[in-house]
Amino acid sequence: MAWYDEAVFYHIYPLGLLDAPRENPYGEPVHRLPGLYPWIGHLQKLGVNALYIGPLFESVGHGYETTDYRKLDSRLGDNGDLKAFVAKCHEAGIRVILDGVFNHTGRDIFAFKDIQQNRENSPYRDWYCNVNFWGNTEYNDGFSYDNWGGYNLLVKLNQRNSAVQDYICDVIRFWVSEFDIDGIRLDAADVLDFDFMKALRRVANEVKPEFWLMGEVIHGDYTRWVNEGTLHSVTNYHLHKALYSGHNDHNYFEIAHTVKRLYGMGGNRPDGLKLYNFVDNHDVERIYTKLNNKAHLTPVHVLLYTLPGVPSIYYGSEFGIEGRKEKFSDASLRPALRYTDYENALTDNPLTRLIAALGRIRRQTKALSYGDYRELVLTNRQYAFARSTGEETVLVTVNNDDTPSTLTLPAGSTPTYVGALSGERVAANGGNLTVTIPGCSGEIWLPLTGNEALPAADTTEQAPPAATGVEAAPAAADSSAPSQSPAEAIPSQEISAASLAESEPQTPPAQGALEEAYEQGRIAGLQEAILAIMSKNGPITDQMRRDVTDNVYHDSLINWIKSFR
Repeated sequence: MAWYDEAVFYHIYPLGLLDAPRENPYGEPVHRLPGLYPWIGHLQKLGVNALYIGPLFESVGHGYETTDYRKLDSRLGDNGDLKAFVAKCHEAGIRVILDGVFNHTGRDIFAFKDIQQNRENSPYRDWYCNVNFWGNTEYNDGFSYDNWGGYNLLVKLNQRNSAVQDYICDVIRFWVSEFDIDGIRLDAADVLDFDFMKALRRVANEVKPEFWLMGEVIHGDYTRWVNEGTLHSVTNYHLHKALYSGHNDHNYFEIAHTVKRLYGMGGNRPDGLKLYNFVDNHDVERIYTKLNNKAHLTPVHVLLYTLPGVPSIYYGSEFGIEGRKEKFSDASLRPALRYTDYENALTDNPLTRLIAALGRIRRQTKALSYGDYRELVLTNRQYAFARSTGEETVLVTVNNDDTPSTLTLPAGSTPTYVGALSGERVAANGGNLTVTIPGCSGEIWLPLTGNEALPAADTTEQAPPAATGVEAAPAAADSSAPSQSPAEAIPSQEISAASLAESEPQTPPAQGALEEAYEQGRIAGLQEAILAIMSKNGPITDQMRRDVTDNVYHDSLINWIKSFR
């Protein structure tokens, strides 16, 4: 077991979040990176224990045209800023992995500059692929070369060159010794040379115990990259696509088929293929934008946190912000955000509360990190599966229909299950568990072994507890029974927050009350979304706000949102 086996990731694109200039003036460092300090506490409240941040090093513009691998981008600060930031993350119990852009460099890096100056006599002429001194480029270099993606701004490194391999491996050693990072996300890993990646894996094994290598891979057989000799994980674009289109098309068969195929790639073992799961990132549209029915945000995120793999949230998506891809720019996917605008999101935003609760549940429930996967129910609109470690079996149910659905699941010998999001307790009957899932919703059913009641505890301002599992506390009515700490059970206050309810009951509410509270929260979320879209088109008048808040009809609000397109 390694730290990344139980990781809950948060992804930050720092040049965007911190509102850095689009082009690098290469001037004196501007210390923007300390502006991320308030976000560290936010990550703790979300149950996050790992941060993927990048690109970070000196570059021309968007960060992926590196000009100095050993220097923090001057638009973000200096190396001291990065060292201090990683240290603060570690103090908060958060691991840090950086973007490693090793497939290509920018044109301003020392090696390429030397080729421009010395041409055939440059010792770096073989550092790049297919340098041709009979060719030319739009920059009038007097020579041509291979690039990435058709952009001569991104010069393709010759990764089979031993000097290039040695240089990049030394860069990784420098990042670990200087900044104490915990891993690297390899940009464009699907076009990296495999022998080069094997060299990187050897360095990873050398520099730090459990140093993690994760690669950006879009399609293909992921086991080509994820194995003992190359990478620990890759980006799970297969599941990313299935999660949003499976909901937009009311087709859980697509999601379940994708999960089954990926699980099979890993040998049908829980430790076989631990992929980096996400619903959006800096290169694709926001999940809020992609979903036709915004109420599907709940089942989408329940699946993100419970299916095999390592879950990740892209900055801002926990607030439900928009992000539509533009034809010639990704800037809209990488916006500047001020933390002060969202500091009350855990109390005011139902989606943020849901994601925070899912983060805590994930970290407290070993079966969600180490359990096997077994499909239980599958229709176009309902899907249920089990994650089991042998010692603990967790049941997960999701519903993409607008109306409630009742499912019957095998419960084994467990007499009672509790819904981790709703607090509802359901007793098994004849080895089966019959549960009702509200429309556009999901639930994580945790096993209880007695008639315990979940304790009430206020931990919303604390770091998530690092429990080894979820157990129930003794009944509150039994004053002689010993109480449990929040590290031993999920507080009912957190559970009710995640169910989007306004109240925070001490004991699980009746099913009718749960459904009513859930519906109220869902309506409030849609109203918030409409007001947010309106605010982008100009000031919101009092009358406009009343028109939105007076509309409490789900279908009408959904149609209103669609009308903005």
